[in-house]
This record gives sequence, C-alpha cells and structure tokens, in this order.
Amino acid sequence: MASTCPKCGKKLRIWDVKAECSNCGVSIPNYNWQARLEEDNMIAERQHQKFNKTMNRVKYSLWGTKLRLARLILTVLPAVGFILPWAHLKSDATSFDLSIISFSHSKALIEFFQSFFGDMSLYFTNMKLEGFSGAVTFGFIGYILFVLSAVFIVLSFFFNIFKCGKPKTKSAITLDIISIIFSVAAVVTFVIGGKMGAQAIAYNFGDFAVYAPSASVSWGYFIALALLFVALAINIIVLKAPAKTDEELENERLAKVAVKEEAERKKQEEKEKARIEAEKAKAEEDAKRVEEAKAKLAASKAKKEKKK
Repeated sequence: MASTCPKCGKKLRIWDVKAECSNCGVSIPNYNWQARLEEDNMIAERQHQKFNKTMNRVKYSLWGTKLRLARLILTVLPAVGFILPWAHLKSDATSFDLSIISFSHSKALIEFFQSFFGDMSLYFTNMKLEGFSGAVTFGFIGYILFVLSAVFIVLSFFFNIFKCGKPKTKSAITLDIISIIFSVAAVVTFVIGGKMGAQAIAYNFGDFAVYAPSASVSWGYFIALALLFVALAINIIVLKAPAKTDEELENERLAKVAVKEEAERKKQEEKEKARIEAEKAKAEEDAKRVEEAKAKLAASKAKKEKKK
C-alpha cells in the first residue's frame, strides 16, 4: 500500500484502510493509474537491464574467454592442496598432520577441531601454563593459520564473481597473496611448535598426549604452495589481459538471443510445413480411398446389371 496519497501527499497511517484518501477523497489505487503503470514498466525494464548486465559480467568473468575458463579451473585446484599434509609432527604417542584430513592415521584439522570445541578450556589452560609461547600455543596457531589460508583462497575465488563488474580489480590477487603468507606462517609455526615440544619431551596437546615429538615440513606443502602460486599467477595474467565492456557483452548477448530466436522460428516453420504436408498427404490418401471405393461400387453395379 502507498505510504502517502499520490494526489495531495497526505501521509497515510496504518488505520487508513479505505481506498479513498480521507483528505482529498481520491481513489488511491486508481489515481493516475496509467502514468503509474508506465513508471512501473520503466522501473521493471531498468531492473531487467541491470540483471542482464550483472549476469553478462558473471558469465564473462567465469568462462567468457579461454583464459578466464583456465582461471576458473586453476583457482579451484588449490583446494586439493589443503587435503595434502603440509607438515608432520611425529610422536611416540599421538602424531599430527597439518592438513584437513590425514592419510597416515595421524590427527589432523578435523580431529583438532573436535577436541578443541569439546573442551576449549583445556587448550587455553595448557597454553597459559606455558606462557602462551610453547608447543601447544604454536601448534594451535599453526592450525588457525592453516584455516585462514584456506578461507582467503576461497574468498579469492568468490571475489572473481563478487567483483565481476570491475574486471581490473586487484582484490583476488591481494587475497591470493594473503593466503600464501598465511600458509607459510602456518607451516613455520607448526614446525616450531614441534621443535619446542621436542625440548619439553612430553606434553598434552589438548586431550592428546605427545611424547618425544619431531616436526618437519611435508611433501604436500610444496604441491599446495605451487597451486597457490599458480592461482596467483593466473589472476595476474587475467588482470593484465584486455576486458570487454558492458556494451560489448550486451551486444553479444543480444546476438545470441537473435540467433536462438531465428533457430526457433525456423524450427516452428519446419513444424508448420511438416504439418501442412502431412494434412495434404492425408487429404490425398482420403481422396484416393474415396475414388477406389467409388470404382469398386461402380464395378459392382455394372456386374449386377450384366447379370440382369
């Protein structure tokens, strides 16, 4: 319902439920309805154009060119790196992998989160006892930085969509760089935590016992780091490449629509032609049957007359 009368401008209250304005008596729903309908149509047309413009940009950003299609693939691949082991903390009790999941029967990010959210106070108590500068603290920070690296590389992928209206934006590149920095910091912190644990000989990482640990960078991190740099490189290449304007994209869309409509028109014409030919063939077949029936009837009558 309108918030003001379209004629006199009186502010309508929640109790003004009548169709007529209590001030000037005009019918609010019907007042100047033609102009209002035209205005609504113009608003709808602008919204439709805005929607087409956005969809043109999204499609162009994702797979509009071979280069952008390559970017779509290469910016998804880094996700594979996060299931590979980045660093390994070997222990005579519980071992850990800096990874989402572990293929070596060690504890990984999933088990860490299950333990942490199961009893957060236990972790903070252990970190407090070591002055927030020991094996538990650095191991905890290593996992958090690992998660942040994953978050920023995911944001980088989606920013190619969110910022599709600005093809020359550097936001995805910035997020790639931040993800790489967090990945390096995660590995370094995790390994330092393992070496600190080796000096302590034994400690508890939350509710996991660690004894005689040793930490090292794993082979999976070099693959993950390479994939992160590949994603960064392809975003830089796309940024340097020429980009089409909104007008060019809209013209291409309209051309495709025209081709599709022309193909549909030809298809309908062929269907109509086939229908007419089928009706003509049926009419000819019916006429032929009628002629055959008449011929048989005439022959039968002639035969009877001959017998008489």
